[in-house]
Amino acid sequence: MVEGIEQFNDIRPYEPEEMKQAFNDLLNDRQFNLIMKGFAPWLPKFLRNGLLRLAFIGVKSPLDFQKRFMKPIVQYIIRKHTDGCCFDESQLPADKQGSRYTFVSNHRDIVLDSAFLDLLLFKHDYPTTVEIGIGDNLLIYPWIKRLVRMNKAFTVRRGLSAHEMFESSQLMSRYIHFAVTKKRENIWIAQREGRAKDSDDRTQESVLKMMAMGGDLKELNIVPLTISYEFDPCDYLKAQEFQQKRDNPAFKKSKQDDLDNMKTGIFGYKGRVKYHCGIPINQWIDELSELPKNEFFAQLAQRMDREIHRGYTLYPCNYIALDELSGNTNQSSHYNASDRQRFEAYLNGQLAKIKLPNKDKAFLRQKMLEMYANPVKNQLAAV
Repeated sequence: MVEGIEQFNDIRPYEPEEMKQAFNDLLNDRQFNLIMKGFAPWLPKFLRNGLLRLAFIGVKSPLDFQKRFMKPIVQYIIRKHTDGCCFDESQLPADKQGSRYTFVSNHRDIVLDSAFLDLLLFKHDYPTTVEIGIGDNLLIYPWIKRLVRMNKAFTVRRGLSAHEMFESSQLMSRYIHFAVTKKRENIWIAQREGRAKDSDDRTQESVLKMMAMGGDLKELNIVPLTISYEFDPCDYLKAQEFQQKRDNPAFKKSKQDDLDNMKTGIFGYKGRVKYHCGIPINQWIDELSELPKNEFFAQLAQRMDREIHRGYTLYPCNYIALDELSGNTNQSSHYNASDRQRFEAYLNGQLAKIKLPNKDKAFLRQKMLEMYANPVKNQLAAV
């Protein structure tokens, strides 16, 4: 094990020497076996587990596990549910072996944001993937916790008191610094807690302050990362939630709602997907060094937002949405009649999936248009 890692035993992913035992514990877990039985009910348990053990041969680390088990799954999702996923790394140094990064990105999908990034790093010959934080509220069974720790995830504790939250944030920040500098891992973290349901992506200062608790931000080598989907498969679910909260301010999503969002995000159609790396903050963060602490974090968040907004890849649907909301055709050079027809058909199809008893079609349509228009507004302001 890496020296000093024992201080993070409560939250860290598995180390290579722990993988075999973790895998055996997974195969001996009753609930995990019930899940596996659902995929192949005709296959006896001993054969099912025997095939998994065979597939596990040669897996000596979480990175090996990702290559063997996760990479083919993510490749299938890209092939089946997108029109391609590409990566613009032109702002990063040419030396891929020497640097590790903390990617701070806008948040599009709870599962796929980091999974797509892992695959893109594989494809572009980076030496390792990313470690990610997962809320312990999602780790409802022991087998889930084992599986995500095998997949390079560290635990983020939820539902804490203010004092516990401060201590937990300190521990997580120290771990992120340790992972980048001592373990030589990359990190992925969302710019805010939860997704921006209207796609108005803004970096929370609290996320930056948390990362600064564990040491100098410069040693994290932070890269603002922009994720652009042509179509958001969860757009109609987000619009639905907007109306539910409008009609009942006390409305809260159920666990089933969260699962529906997760499933729709993974298996829904996304069109073209683009990941764009902005200029690493180490190239400009010293310009902010003389500012008072609070103003420093405010300016840092704004500068990162500007990098993320500049990095959007905009599609015809984004420009059409802005023109529809604005009641003009100022962006018409970016689309044609066929694009308009396609987006209109898409919107109507998504809106038809909403089954609210008091469905406010005009409100729901406006909310969906805002989701697609906001990236254009933000990029125009940034550029």
